[in-house]
Amino acid sequence: MREQLKTQLQILGLSAIALWSIQILNWMTGDSLIQFGIQPRTLVGLRGILLAPFLHGNFRHLLANTAPFLILGGLVMVRRIMDFFSVSLIVMLVGGLGTWLFGGNNTVHIGASGLVFGYLGYILLRGYFERSWPAITLSVFVAIVYGSLLFGLLPTMPHISWEGHLFGFIGGGLAAKWLTAKPRSVG
Repeated sequence: MREQLKTQLQILGLSAIALWSIQILNWMTGDSLIQFGIQPRTLVGLRGILLAPFLHGNFRHLLANTAPFLILGGLVMVRRIMDFFSVSLIVMLVGGLGTWLFGGNNTVHIGASGLVFGYLGYILLRGYFERSWPAITLSVFVAIVYGSLLFGLLPTMPHISWEGHLFGFIGGGLAAKWLTAKPRSVG
């Protein structure tokens, strides 16, 4: 158990170092990396499906994503460490493709918030699909603490990729369905 926690913290720490290192490089090059984000319905924009979660517009943007990324990402790993990688990949593909298909014209979508919303969707819906007391308890706890994030699924703020949030959440929900063992009785 202790070894698993150590591995989880190492994975999260390395992820945070990677995110911050990429942002420092982006800042040092005058935001030149932003072009690698998701550019909806363009061939070149497809590369952003895998790259956009690592790119941020500024340090404030990255700072806003770091804590929920670490906390929710850590909670995704509670059962199995591999879940973090599987869920991340599913969310990046589903969330990125959805954003690429439905994002606004002449926009570039970047940021780890799609992953954050994907982790949120995964944790909330894993309780429903798994139907075990630990999964339901975690789902309820996360709903109480992070439920207000669900407003980010709506197009309420300019310059915020609600498409990335929405399709990331959908990707997390699909990951919960695909990766969850056969439902058990909670009674």
